[in-house]
Amino acid sequence: MLALDIRNLNKKYSNFQLKDVSFQLEKGFIMGFIGANGAGKTTTIKSILNMLHLDGGEIRILGKNMAEHEIELKQEIGFAFGDIDFYTRSRIKTLTDIVKKFYDHWDDEAYRNYLRRFKLDEKKKIVELSSGMKVKYSLALALSHGAKLLILDEPTSGLDPVARDDLLDIFQELVVDGEISILFSTHITSDLEKCADYITFIADGRIVNSAEKEEFKETYRLLSGSDSQLNLVKNRLISYKTNSFGFTGLIHAIDFDPASGIKATTPSLEEIMIYHAKKEAANV
Repeated sequence: MLALDIRNLNKKYSNFQLKDVSFQLEKGFIMGFIGANGAGKTTTIKSILNMLHLDGGEIRILGKNMAEHEIELKQEIGFAFGDIDFYTRSRIKTLTDIVKKFYDHWDDEAYRNYLRRFKLDEKKKIVELSSGMKVKYSLALALSHGAKLLILDEPTSGLDPVARDDLLDIFQELVVDGEISILFSTHITSDLEKCADYITFIADGRIVNSAEKEEFKETYRLLSGSDSQLNLVKNRLISYKTNSFGFTGLIHAIDFDPASGIKATTPSLEEIMIYHAKKEAANV
């Protein structure tokens, strides 16, 4: 069963457009959602949550149309983000008492368990929490009402490596039984190297690719070679950089001839993003 089924989303603004955005997330998996600033990640997430009016397309969550079953489905969705900028002078307990009233299946015991696990003090005010504690509090809220789909928008941004690694362990534990699914938007691609099962890459409002993580990376090759070798492949490269030793560049695997003698490796997610961003910048 699909936890999330996005079909042909279109949304036009004066200076930006989502164009036929489609991808699917199977139940029980983590999908990394990557792209540069302004690529369309936030617009897509807002579309999933029915926070804006689409020009076209359909969103299905757990098999049901979001537009037709919004109230019901939002009981099944947990949303966590990298900061909390509302009710910052309120104590955790006060804010929780407000939030829990919106959920039919709120579980106080589960909430208490997450407070203990995350070492959260209910007496503290939101403004007193570190960035990591704010993320963990958002997760505690999201996980205490039986959410089956977690949408995490930059949840590890600003966290130190230890706090980030702890959160990634939690995400992986959550999907083990196959009931919870996670869409994880981030710029920190090393986090996705550790925990994501699938990668969806958006650029300039279009989905570049959506696939299993290793399959996604294997569709590219990172080349390095001399200036003379650059001339052999320049027209096929997505983008490239030159240095005193020659060049490095990204190419689609199907466009690369291994017999060329040019050194080729499988790129990281970060390298794929960087070279695509160079391509976008060159086209501006």
